[in-house]
Amino acid sequence: MTGFFAFMAVFTAVIIVHEFGHYLAAKKLCVKVYEFSIGFPFSPRIATLFRIRETEFTIRLLPLGGFVSFSGNDDADSPRFLKTARWKRAIISAAGPVFNIAFAFLILTPAFFFGKGLPVYDSLALSASSIIDGFSGLLNILASFISGAGSISQLSGPIGIAHIAGKAANAGFFDLLYFTGLLSLSLGIFNLLPLPALDGGHLVILLIESIKKRPMTDRAYQVIGAVGISFFLILTAVVSYKDILKIMY
Repeated sequence: MTGFFAFMAVFTAVIIVHEFGHYLAAKKLCVKVYEFSIGFPFSPRIATLFRIRETEFTIRLLPLGGFVSFSGNDDADSPRFLKTARWKRAIISAAGPVFNIAFAFLILTPAFFFGKGLPVYDSLALSASSIIDGFSGLLNILASFISGAGSISQLSGPIGIAHIAGKAANAGFFDLLYFTGLLSLSLGIFNLLPLPALDGGHLVILLIESIKKRPMTDRAYQVIGAVGISFFLILTAVVSYKDILKIMY
């Protein structure tokens, strides 16, 4: 149970940071946000925490992920948002991962300073190095999958992450803080991948639209989003099954 609660606390924190990046960028660019939600899109709303102007802050039934809605429904790629200037959409899309990476730096620095007793300069340098290593590690994993040498066992799903979170929580506060920084970094970098339903995928689509000088149809956005969500649901299920086997055996 320690692992579950530690995972939920840490995962919720990094999701809030990610979605707050999208939210803050949208507000600064005068793009209305109708819902800021923690939980999987399209799952039932179980609570409305509070409201700030037009934005409702809510919790969804399935506590995996989060989203901000620009239309009053669950679809981030709504016609209303798609009419927003491309440069604004690009900044809003990039803001989530950027906030996660910046948060990771802010979390890792005190984890190294207090947890490992390193000097301030060394803690800052090691935090920056961890971010660079995070990008490098993800590129290496992608390269291994593209070359055919990669394995699904290299990945961890919610169950595997919860197992690691439990170990970190039992080891001490600064170990959990370090784990939080790494998870935020991983989430930020992962979301920059040029895949459907991820922020990186949105950025690639915006680049293609800019080159072609015409927008994709609403239907195309919906199909791409549905394919992306389906892919990640299947991937999560497969990886979670592998996580269970690793923990049990």
